[in-house]
Amino acid sequence: MKRSRSYIVLTLMTALLVTLAPLSWAEEGGKININQASVQEIAELKGIGVSYAERIVQYRKDHGPFKAPEDIVKVRGIGPKALEANKDRITVE
Repeated sequence: MKRSRSYIVLTLMTALLVTLAPLSWAEEGGKININQASVQEIAELKGIGVSYAERIVQYRKDHGPFKAPEDIVKVRGIGPKALEANKDRITVE
């Protein structure tokens, strides 16, 4: 009885891990296209909250699409540190 309970717990834990692991990996490594992403998606970047994400979207509306990920520093309040922290996650394609 004790052994079958252990197998059930182990099976449930394995199923949970298999189900949730891809979600975590996608969140961490997913690219964000700053020319198409919503405010909520852009706010997922490191050091970028909702207010900066709103500025990025507004800049995009006012000036057209970003030509390169580095262009994000043209947005007021976004500096080289934010770019460096997110350079592997930002795309404009």
